[in-house]
Amino acid sequence: MANYVLAYKGGSMAATEAEREAAMAAWGSWFGTLGQAVVDAGNPFGASTSVGANGSSGSQGNLTGYSVLAADDLAAAAELAKGCPVLANGGSVEVYETIQVM
Repeated sequence: MANYVLAYKGGSMAATEAEREAAMAAWGSWFGTLGQAVVDAGNPFGASTSVGANGSSGSQGNLTGYSVLAADDLAAAAELAKGCPVLANGGSVEVYETIQVM
């Protein structure tokens, strides 16, 4: 079993308190289906910038958050990602296997 980072991209922010409550309920429900696969529930991202090889700062990224899950393989991790609430809000999920080096 390996760990996989789910990198959330895009999606819309809730505009009202009722929408925020519904969004949090959707995330809670999805995490409830993941069970023991959740290694780190993660967090949303705030402001960002990029740093180039020459040290210059550049454009903002489009990642909006992350979670870490354990799965048997990349296909299984991607299957778990299919229920992510960010998908219902126009976003996407990138799934990356982590490689233990330390």
